[in-house]
This record gives sequence, structure tokens and C-alpha cells, in this order.
Amino acid sequence: MLELRGITKRFGGLVAVDELSFTVEENSITALIGPNGAGKTTVFNIVMGIYSPDEGDVYFKGRRITGMAPHKVAQLGISRMFQNIRLFPHMTVLENILVAMRYERGESLMAVLFQRGKVKREERERMERAVELLNLTDLVEKKDTPAANLSQGQRKLLEIARALATGAELFLLDEPTSSLSPNMKERMVKTILSLKDMGKTVLFIEHDMEVVREADKVIVLSSGRKIAEGSYHEVMADKKVVEVYLGRE
Repeated sequence: MLELRGITKRFGGLVAVDELSFTVEENSITALIGPNGAGKTTVFNIVMGIYSPDEGDVYFKGRRITGMAPHKVAQLGISRMFQNIRLFPHMTVLENILVAMRYERGESLMAVLFQRGKVKREERERMERAVELLNLTDLVEKKDTPAANLSQGQRKLLEIARALATGAELFLLDEPTSSLSPNMKERMVKTILSLKDMGKTVLFIEHDMEVVREADKVIVLSSGRKIAEGSYHEVMADKKVVEVYLGRE
């Protein structure tokens, strides 16, 4: 579904990403790990079109998206959850979901004037879908609560629900379990696994190895370069990975 081919990104004399290539298979969960400064967030920024690579290309579902504007990348079906959560704080949880949904008929003046029955039906379907997503993320009891009043973990779950509301197919999650309590971390992992059950694809950055263990594939970066790729057990047994995380013997 997602492919990076020979991506290099420089900031002055610093090479943040160095000839990086990897693929993310459709309907899979892939973890992108590495020490701080390894280039993980830069990779996400390149995929989303926030940065343009100096070399190499990004492909989504076989289509070259290198340098495409972020809003156009999102329209193709890629959604990103940031470490710094970006909700509408004064809107309710339910309103945050509804605002993310496409409104086909209701945005047309002619439909509002002459197809009021169809518009109302669409509104009802959108509401039902929003409640369904809130049930999926265990937030339905908070549907009338302002987003600003949610806990950190609940806000992250709401971001995932909102991304689902857009119809996204690929989810880029930046440290989804960071700063969460054990119970909330468990809920987040459950939600990520449920995305795969729904046919979605996930690429996530994470430092918690208990969470990384749940991935189908793990990609390890160090100083912008890929040093290992494979299953969790394969990369954890790799000497280069052990050296990066624990130092030389």
C-alpha cells in the first residue's frame, strides 16, 4: 500500500533520512522504531507532504505522491495522528466526529431545497456512523462532552475515530501510547488491532516494546538509515539493533 524508494532528506549539513526504502503491506500493522533523532517523524512528514525529499519517491497504492500537498495526500486516504493532539477542543466528542465526515448532499444548495428527505436521511446515517465509531473507541458515553475535557488517552482515541470518519485507509500514528496509563495503553492497542480487523493499514512510531511486539513487521532506523527489518523477534535478535539500543558490549 505504501512504498518509499531511496528517500533522502537533508537539513543543511544534517542527513535526517538516508537512502531509506521500505514497504507497508495492505491490511497490516508496521512499527517504525529507533532512538530519538533516528528520522522517524521526518519519514512521516515526507509521506504526508509536509517535507519534500531531496532524493527518492513515495508511492501510495501504486501512485507517486512525492511532494504532493498535505491536504491532497489526506484526500487520497492517508490520515496522521500527531504526538500533539489536534482536536477542536470546544466542540463535543460527537461534533469532532461529524465535522470530519464527508457530507455529499447537504453541501449542495439544490439538494437542501429540493431533496430534503435525502438530506435528512444522510444526516441520520452520519449520526449513526459517528456513534458506531465512538462505540469502537469506547467513547460513546463521552459523546456530549467537550473534547477539551477528555483525558490524554481519550483524546488520542478520538483522533483515531475522527480519522476513521474521513474514510482513511492508511493510518500514521506517532507514538500512540506515549504518556498513557496501563489501562489506557491496553485500550489503545486494542483499537489499533481493530483497525486491521476492519481492513485498514497502520504504520506507527513507538518506543514501548510491548506495543511494538503487536506489529506484523518492524522497521528499525538509526541516524536516518534502515538497519533492520522483519518480525519483532527477528529485529530484536539483530546485533545492530541491540548495539543501537544498549551500546556495545
